[in-house]
Amino acid sequence: MNGLQSLDKTDFNRLSAFIESEYGIKMPSVKKTMLESRLLKRLRHLQIPDFRSYCEYLFSAKGRKEELPHFISKVTTNKTDFFREPDHFSYLTNVILPRLLYQSGNPLRQINLWSAGCSSGEEAYTLAMVISEYAENNPETPFNFSILATDISDNVLSMGRKAIYHVSRIDPIPFALRRKYLLKSRDREKPVVKMVPEIRKLVKFEKLNLMDKDFGIKQNIHVAFCRNVIIYFNKEIQETILNKITKCLVPEGYLFQGHSESTQGMRLPLRSVHPTIFQKVN
Repeated sequence: MNGLQSLDKTDFNRLSAFIESEYGIKMPSVKKTMLESRLLKRLRHLQIPDFRSYCEYLFSAKGRKEELPHFISKVTTNKTDFFREPDHFSYLTNVILPRLLYQSGNPLRQINLWSAGCSSGEEAYTLAMVISEYAENNPETPFNFSILATDISDNVLSMGRKAIYHVSRIDPIPFALRRKYLLKSRDREKPVVKMVPEIRKLVKFEKLNLMDKDFGIKQNIHVAFCRNVIIYFNKEIQETILNKITKCLVPEGYLFQGHSESTQGMRLPLRSVHPTIFQKVN
């Protein structure tokens, strides 16, 4: 511990109760070591001698204002990739987009998508690329689209807005799309790329806590991606969150979940149309 006291049971219980009540994230006792290791850097950075003092600071008025964003970034898991679960993007462009554009015989001129729990933006920018390709390849049905990307962590939202990624992250992106939508750094010493402005402008990043009663989303959402996010919540909270997300969907809108997630036993106004893809029931 390099001079720092370990996280004791009392302080862990206080932190875990706060994490679950405010953010819905399960934090059982088996995660005590994980939480301790993630917070150690914050204690060292703040020069706070022990976890008891850190808790007192975190729950103070000043701590809630200044430290809470850093705390959230440490306790949330931000695993994401470009083209993660690629079958979803194929189904979106091959099945769902044509349905949305031709439903009721009245082609839509605007399609709104939502990447909930967007992390550092890879999912949202994957959506922007594949839908841009679809639009280019189907000029006979012109339409506009926008992507709302939300997360609870200010840190990952900042990364998403910058749209700069290490070259090791872009392997899943097809070569043709890399050439078209990624800019290499002019500094040859920096192995990073940046999304082109045309793609960046399609994505709007906003902070949102899925535990909030009202998400405050004004636009009608046609397609929502909430993948590999709710697995960190208990079953009751999962059902509540999915119902709130579904309320944001237009009639017959679509919800995408991660392949490791399940809606079994939940009361949701959704019907399955494809593995882990659901349509809102009117």
